[in-house]
Amino acid sequence: MTYLDPLADLIRSCLPPGAKPPADSDDLFRLYAVLLKAKGEQVSEEDVHDAWSAWMQTIDSSHDALVPFADLSPETRAADAPYAEAIREAARSRG
Repeated sequence: MTYLDPLADLIRSCLPPGAKPPADSDDLFRLYAVLLKAKGEQVSEEDVHDAWSAWMQTIDSSHDALVPFADLSPETRAADAPYAEAIREAARSRG
C-alpha cells in the first residue's frame, strides 16, 4: 500500500451507486488517484478515458474502446463521466 491507495479508495467511495467498476481494478483506481493529484477538479472525461486506456492496454490490448476519446461513440464516452465526477468530488472533499 502506498500514498496513492487511500486516494484511490476515496475516488471509489465517491462513485455514484449505479457505477460498476471493472473487476480487479485497483491499478486503474491508482491511475485515477494520479489524475486526482495532477488535475483535481479540472479532470475531464477524456483524462479518465486516457487513464483507462493505459490500464486496459495491459488487460486486453484489442479492446474496441482503445481509441482516442473523440473517436468513441457518445454512449461509450458517457461511461467515463461517473469516474470523472468521482475524481472531482474527491478533489473537493480534500479541500
